[in-house]
Amino acid sequence: MSYDFRRIEDKWQEYWAKNQTFRAENKSDKKKFYVLDMFPYPSGAGLHVGHPLGYIASDIYARYKRHQGYNVLHPMGYDSFGLPAEQYAIQTGQHPAITTETNIKRYREQLDKLGFSFDWSREVRTSDPSYYKWTQWIFIQLFNSWYDKDSDKAQSISRLEERLGKEGNEKINAVCDDDTPVIDSAHWNGMNRDEQQKFLLKYRLTYLADTEVNWCPALGTVLANDEIINGVSERGGHPVVRKKMTQWSMRITAYAQRLLDGLETIDWPQPLKDAQTNWIGRSVGASLTFYTAKSDEITSSYPIEVFTTRPDTLFGVSFMTLAPEHELVEKITTKDQKEEVERYVEKSAKRSERDRMADVKTISGAFTGSYVLHPFTGEHIPIWIGDYVLAGYGTGAVMSVPCGDQRDYDFAKHFNIPIPNIFEGVDISEEAFSDKENTIIANSDFLNGLTYKEASARIIKALEEKGIGKGKINYRLRDAVFSRQRYWGEPFPVYYINGIPHMIPESRLPLNLPEVEKYLPTETGEPPLGNATDWAWCTKTEQVVANDLIDHKQVFPLELNTMPGWAGSSQYFNRYMDPENDEEIFSKEAISYWEDVDLYIGGIEHATGHLLYSRFWQKFMFDKGWVGKEEYARKLINQGMILGTSAFVYREKGTQRFLSKDLIEGKEVDPIHADVSLVNASDELDIEGFKKWRPEFKNAEFVLDGKVFQVGREVEKMSKSKYNVVNPDAICQEYGADALRLYEMFLGPLEQSKPWNTAGISGVYSFLKKLWRLFHSHEKGDFYLSENVPNPESLKTLHKTIKKVTEDIEAFSFNTSVSTFMICVNELSAQKCHSRQILEALIVLIAPYAPHLAEELWAKAGHNTSVSVASFPIFEEKYLVEDQKEYPISFNGKMRFTLTLPLSLSKEEVEAKVLSHEKTQAQLAGKEPKKVIVVPGKIVNIVI
Repeated sequence: MSYDFRRIEDKWQEYWAKNQTFRAENKSDKKKFYVLDMFPYPSGAGLHVGHPLGYIASDIYARYKRHQGYNVLHPMGYDSFGLPAEQYAIQTGQHPAITTETNIKRYREQLDKLGFSFDWSREVRTSDPSYYKWTQWIFIQLFNSWYDKDSDKAQSISRLEERLGKEGNEKINAVCDDDTPVIDSAHWNGMNRDEQQKFLLKYRLTYLADTEVNWCPALGTVLANDEIINGVSERGGHPVVRKKMTQWSMRITAYAQRLLDGLETIDWPQPLKDAQTNWIGRSVGASLTFYTAKSDEITSSYPIEVFTTRPDTLFGVSFMTLAPEHELVEKITTKDQKEEVERYVEKSAKRSERDRMADVKTISGAFTGSYVLHPFTGEHIPIWIGDYVLAGYGTGAVMSVPCGDQRDYDFAKHFNIPIPNIFEGVDISEEAFSDKENTIIANSDFLNGLTYKEASARIIKALEEKGIGKGKINYRLRDAVFSRQRYWGEPFPVYYINGIPHMIPESRLPLNLPEVEKYLPTETGEPPLGNATDWAWCTKTEQVVANDLIDHKQVFPLELNTMPGWAGSSQYFNRYMDPENDEEIFSKEAISYWEDVDLYIGGIEHATGHLLYSRFWQKFMFDKGWVGKEEYARKLINQGMILGTSAFVYREKGTQRFLSKDLIEGKEVDPIHADVSLVNASDELDIEGFKKWRPEFKNAEFVLDGKVFQVGREVEKMSKSKYNVVNPDAICQEYGADALRLYEMFLGPLEQSKPWNTAGISGVYSFLKKLWRLFHSHEKGDFYLSENVPNPESLKTLHKTIKKVTEDIEAFSFNTSVSTFMICVNELSAQKCHSRQILEALIVLIAPYAPHLAEELWAKAGHNTSVSVASFPIFEEKYLVEDQKEYPISFNGKMRFTLTLPLSLSKEEVEAKVLSHEKTQAQLAGKEPKKVIVVPGKIVNIVI
């Protein structure tokens, strides 16, 4: 019987769906194990062969844990809010929900075809109102909370209001806006309700504020830093500028230290931990205030607060640098410098923060014409603006010490600014001196002769005595902008009374996304929800009503922005535990049983996005007592990428003439991507197919190399835009899902990136056919298992395989497991093994990797339950203990034959057995050996 993988895979996929084989229970006597994949955004293109890599790995591990007797939760859902569906709606008018539903259906078909053991009864979609009801609910809880530094946790806003009413805020140690004034209880109690609510926004964990954001005019929305690449939007490649807007923000900075500390408690990849550590950017130093010098033109003196990690270098300041978007720039720029400064500010606004931070080579800036006064010497220090300073990082101002900082040094050299030397015995004629541990301060008044630590402590004390500074810990991390000017996203559960935000009652959630005719911003520049005709909140009926009923008495306008892409992914792992619960985000029983994710697999590209924001939300939920673990994922693995092998054709510059690859040497050519489906295994292009695919080249000339036109090859990211995508459907149709699963694991270590080569899958497919034949080696190819006791050789092969595969799965070294299976099947085939005891164990061993084939063989072996619940084979050392040795028997150093003898024989017994053997007697031909050398367990050499 041949290996009919199409019939087998269809059969078992239907069985799993019908019997809900992989459904997890929230109540079980079994130990729990929670395996999580980063849920996908359902794009229109569907999956390519690179997407399932992490899913296959997690599925192998989930199946393995089921075999070990665990109650395994392995859910899947969709991060279904997203910009692509909205862009398609703008282009076609089709509602994003329709596009998303179509795409999800396609994804589900593809995922099912690959044999994943997902518990689909727990599917979530972030765009489903029953799901985003709880995203809105968490937003409300954040709004109604503040961060108490004394208890080091989030507290209810009502508790803050109570304290303000009794004692004011002087003794309240909270995370709040920098400009929060100190008030007493009389002041608080004298405020009206609107004034109090405005004041509380300075404390709330989600709040409204004017924020510098990345604005993309073409997309009509704000973008997060991780949505921008090289100064343009990741989606569409549109220009992005910096702009001030009133936005919702999340006070993630309150959790900065806890986010750092938590990294020490979780088993996540070090590169990812390093990325988060650097993003949070903890630094210890001092905060101090400089004051601008008055002049005939600038008659006011303004404070400029700076943070420095090197307060010991205060006497080396020779200029001050402000971010171009700093609020004081306009106020302190003189008339003579106005044109230059405005030009520079405009230019800087076109660069993203990430670009500005990464660009260490470009030196640019502009002098404002104003000065600050040195706090100790009174010296006038020039104020410049430079785009290497960011308004959102720290205070947006830097005290520049060129002798101790290379960037300041290069800036000073470029603009011919003095570089005073404050380091004893150090030459700074060529570069700055930044070795603080070997610093002795000089030319610095009362700091002279002190080390870095001594000088830092002394200057901080002096700053505190003068009331202009203090020691401080600072973080690079900034509060996360939470507003997007999009339609297809979670609506904020917010309405406005006199411009003050109010939350709709929790009992009225979800606040559903309204219907709109247009998905673009309104003609007056409002976000797309401004096109909704029914988008007002009636406080009397507690429901959404028509906009024309707004009277600012009972009916008020609703928020027009929507939440960002990371909102829905920041708690989905918890919602999976109890997705059908409409009364609460999850039950206490569910969260108490599942607790947290045991294994999370996903890409490192989410290091400073989803993986940071979700940790923030988890810590907040921990503070509120809703979850029992402060970190939601114990172990995380970043899978590598499967790369595409792109094909290129080469066009001579300025012509419509294409040259075969070997003919381009010495020619100026433009490489152009060709669809890999038009290229055969020998890298030969289907020219007519290419012309049909690219009609603009239908009359082009193709210069052949002999009789063929060869393309160039290059390994790149697998992407639709590079035309190098390989569809898993086609692979499953030709080779089967089990072959695809095994091949993706066989390509190399899970964490590494590796190129796809379709030709390579044939080897894995041949292995599966050989495995099938091992079970169908009876007459006419019938299935056959023997009940006989297995021989020692087969037991050794099996247990060697059990040991290696178990170790590989535990170490996530899936690629070497596939090699081990191949060796095992080769050995058992050579041994003509038919033993049920051996082959049934092999079925279970390979089931996590090739589940369809394993299920079929398991059923043929007479079992009426799924192989997924069979116990995983246990390795037994005794079967690997060697009790015999095949000795090479040599005469005068030349091996003539081999003889298998028990290892338990003594040296004398081995010699006797060898000498009495008929082959030895034939070699001796009646002669007496001069000497017999026996090395027990190794060799026998007879000297004649």
